[in-house]
Amino acid sequence: MTEITKLAPEKKHGLIVVITGNGKGKTTSALGMALRAAGHDMRVCIIQFMKGDMYAGEWDGVKMLDGRVELISTGKGFCGIQGNPYSHAEHRQNAQDAIKLAYEKITSKEFDVIILDEINNSLKLKLIELEQILGLIKAKPQLTHLILTGRDAHPQVIEIADTVSEVNEIKHAYRKDIEPQPGIDY
Repeated sequence: MTEITKLAPEKKHGLIVVITGNGKGKTTSALGMALRAAGHDMRVCIIQFMKGDMYAGEWDGVKMLDGRVELISTGKGFCGIQGNPYSHAEHRQNAQDAIKLAYEKITSKEFDVIILDEINNSLKLKLIELEQILGLIKAKPQLTHLILTGRDAHPQVIEIADTVSEVNEIKHAYRKDIEPQPGIDY
């Protein structure tokens, strides 16, 4: 069996990563980074801003990572779509609570990676303010990685980020009237 080499950077740097775009896979990409970080014995916290009204496989999947990943779903679903019954004010209150929680987790210095899932959407929908996201970025310890997902990333957040990926839809099963599939879509 061949020996596997583990690389380490000469200088560690906590990255700001933005995953945005209209295609499927932004959260999935961030979850992949969480899995990878857990493999490096890093502690990860995922805060989901908009999800929470429907089961998602990652909720139970992260439990299998031996406590390396903490996932907190704070939302009431996607604001204003798919017949979501909650008012904008209720969604906004949840997002404000998520911002406070994110600040606590970031400043605790307990985590190596913080993922703020759907935070970009939350800003676009006016559930949070740009200054709040910028405040979280400023509060980030130097060696902590911060990952922000969701459509419509704000240009200022993109400018600050170290890495930005845009996920574009080329084709989606939904457009062929195929229902979301467990393990792939949620």
